[in-house]
Formats: sequence, C-alpha cells, structure tokens
Amino acid sequence: MASSTHGPSPATGTDSGYGGFDAGEMRIVHRAFRRELRLIGEMIAAVAPGDVARAAVLAEHFGDLRSGLINHHRGEDELLWPLLLARVGVEREVVERMEAEHERVAATLDAAHERVVAWAPGADAGLRDRAVAAIEEHRAVLVEHLDDEEEHLLPLAERFLTAKEFGALGDHFALHTPKTKLMKFFGMVMEDADEREQRVMLGNVPAPVRLVWKVFGPPLYARTLRRIRAAA
Repeated sequence: MASSTHGPSPATGTDSGYGGFDAGEMRIVHRAFRRELRLIGEMIAAVAPGDVARAAVLAEHFGDLRSGLINHHRGEDELLWPLLLARVGVEREVVERMEAEHERVAATLDAAHERVVAWAPGADAGLRDRAVAAIEEHRAVLVEHLDDEEEHLLPLAERFLTAKEFGALGDHFALHTPKTKLMKFFGMVMEDADEREQRVMLGNVPAPVRLVWKVFGPPLYARTLRRIRAAA
C-alpha cells in the first residue's frame, strides 16, 4: 500500500483494504483507564496517615496502571501514528495533536508516579494529598486526550488502517506486559463491559488466552479487586 500525500478517500481506502472494522474496542479499553485512575485517587485519599501496608498495595497498583498506560500509548506511537501520517491528508493535524497529547499525558503521569513513590514508604498525610492532587491532574489531562482520540482519531483509523494493523495494538500490549499482569489488565477491561463488549474483546484475543481467561481469569481478578479495593 503506497502512501499518498492526500491519503486515500474513504471509498478508495476500503477498496485498498483499509477500513472494514470497528475501532470501538478502544473505547472499552479507555473506559478501564478512566475508571481505575478515578478510583486510585479516591482510594489513596482515604488512606490513614501511617498505614504503610495499605499504601504499599495502592502504590503497586498505581505502578501497574502506569505501566499499562505507557505500553498502550507506546503501541500507538510505534504502530498507528506513522501509518496514519503516511496516509492521511489534511487530517494529519489530528494525528500530530495525538502525539503532542501523549507527551503531556506522559509528563503528568511521571509527576504523579514520583509523588506516589514519595508517599508510600511512610504514608505521610501531606505527601498523600500531594500524590492525590498529581493523580487528579494526570487524570484530567488523560481524559481530555481519550475524549479527543475517540471523537477524532478513531474515525481516521477506521478509514486509513486495515483491521490487522489496528489489531496489532493488542499484540504489542501483550508482548510488552508481564504475563503475571495480563489477566489483571484483561479483568480491568472486562469489568464494566456488557455482554456484547465482552464478546468483542474475547474475539480479539488468541484462543488460548480466551480459554485461560474463562477458566482462571474471573476468580483471579476477583481476588485482585478484594486486595486493591479492600478499604474503598
């Protein structure tokens, strides 16, 4: 598929193998990040001063969320943006805006991580409040980006990418996520998914992963939730 200065039109894009898929699964993934970052801020705010055991649990969870978001955005940076920039025309401004937003998201995520790491060892009240403020700032920047991506970028992906190219994001995430954490992330995505959305997500993973999730995933994730949200 040769790149074009103006990119293929929606009609010729379909003829060339682009499109023909629904990028809505990304909204299901985004929903999990929105929810978890809201909850982690609320849970850290509720930690009593000096409760280092609870602080350690939540700091670990925030670290997992950070790793998951980094992997998710790195996949887009490496796999989606270059292809789209090579194919879109005037819409390249949307892609360039996504790149700039990723930088802002990363900066606020790093700042929140530093505050959480500083707070956790002693569970100091002042450091806790600064960590919560940093998480709230990060979440605001992230939600603004996710809203923008869903409204303006996903329609471009559906026009100018193939289903295989878009699906490579899931493979990238799985490859760069520790196997011990994959079921946790899948559980987070499935938690608020309705039956149709669950079928969509399960249909986009290899058969062995579907089997592992169906047999072991729900009880493992339930135990994870009990530990993380024990005092929520």
